[in-house]
Amino acid sequence: QVQLVESGGGLVQPGGSLRLSCSASGIIFDSSTMAWHRGAPGKRRELVATSLRSGTTNYIDSVRGRFTISRDNAKNTLYLQMNNLKPEDTGVYYCNARAMSVADGDWSNYWGQGTQVTVST
Repeated sequence: QVQLVESGGGLVQPGGSLRLSCSASGIIFDSSTMAWHRGAPGKRRELVATSLRSGTTNYIDSVRGRFTISRDNAKNTLYLQMNNLKPEDTGVYYCNARAMSVADGDWSNYWGQGTQVTVST
């Protein structure tokens, strides 16, 4: 069974910081392409940042310089460090993995349940 379990969401004031975590199980983590997506109120879900197997990271323009995606392969965990948060960053953040299942050998796209991030005074 593949599971992506997210944590770290919550309420924070503008300018504050938050670190999201995604604990993965049931996949070959170090061979996986990982990403964070978010769904803001009234907007389509958008890609926020990616962490490729090669180590390459990518960010959308609106978060570049403020957000940092990282991974700890030994712990099968993906992180998103978010600094200088803005109200526009509010939304549900989803962990995503394009990965192979350990149990079944399936190569597929897996999603976490989402964690709420609210940036407000």
